[in-house]
Amino acid sequence: MALTIYDISQKAGVSTATVSRVLNGSGNVSPSTQEKVMAIIEKYDYIPNAFARGMGLRSLKTIGILCADSSDLFAAKAIYLLEQELQASGYESLLCCTGYNLGVKKNYLNLILSKKVDSIILVGSNFIAPTKLENEYIADAASQVPIMLLNASYNHPNVYSILCDDYNAMYEATSSMIDSGINDILYLYNSESYSGIKKLKGFQDAWQEKLGRACTDHACFYRGKPDSIPDIADFVKQTADKGLSFHGVIAADDSLAIGAMKYAQQKGLRIPEDISVIGYNNSVLTNCCSPELTSVDNCLEIQTHQLVQTLLHVLAGEGVPNKVIFSGKLIKRHTTSF
Repeated sequence: MALTIYDISQKAGVSTATVSRVLNGSGNVSPSTQEKVMAIIEKYDYIPNAFARGMGLRSLKTIGILCADSSDLFAAKAIYLLEQELQASGYESLLCCTGYNLGVKKNYLNLILSKKVDSIILVGSNFIAPTKLENEYIADAASQVPIMLLNASYNHPNVYSILCDDYNAMYEATSSMIDSGINDILYLYNSESYSGIKKLKGFQDAWQEKLGRACTDHACFYRGKPDSIPDIADFVKQTADKGLSFHGVIAADDSLAIGAMKYAQQKGLRIPEDISVIGYNNSVLTNCCSPELTSVDNCLEIQTHQLVQTLLHVLAGEGVPNKVIFSGKLIKRHTTSF
């Protein structure tokens, strides 16, 4: 088995951050400690995959960014914000769009590692799977470079998670709608990612607590094209035609919410008088529809800023929290009256 920076830190009796500082030549390491670490490196003939730049080892000032789908509004904005922050801090970035297949994600992660990047940012929660085995490729990569997760969480050394509390944000949004007097709510979602599961649980728990019964058939999974508003509207129509009654819709993203609005308008329903709608992500779409969409702001700009600041501290060998969580906020517009 190849030696990792964790093995080196253990053998040298120093932190992994100290090993990283020595490998990066970033200073702030005493000569005696540097000699100790270099002795271990030379003894075991350690050639780090992502830092093989000769033993003068200096940063290439390059960060890898992986996302599942750059056409997704959340991912597209996140990538833009991250690249702006990284460029302002003197770093370049390499972007790969992996899709959702686990094998392809692994291949792209290894490809980015081969480019000798200083760190890798995984955008969105689709990279985190429910089983340990499916997440092993991330753990393996974290033994070589810091792994930064945007809006996902994974507890592992050298993995840093920056995320919105999607569970509580959705719980509060659902509670607000129920408290307004609407107790027949359709919940629309199209992802069972880490974030998607948290949102669904927030909706279900608020429903259970406020209405005193389990949510059974009011949470509906949409499997069609995520950016096709007509298809989403048709899905909502099919759901209603099956006999499900609802006077409120809460969606796991803004595209789904606007699809529900299109359905309501086709049926001649007034928004919000006859039906209330809440989206999620507070994307540009919220101001591109009529009436303007109430949506949960997941603090994406704050998340991306915090992620880059955390990354810079990690690369400098400074101690930082492995997880930072922000609270989402319901931005009320004209699709709700509460």
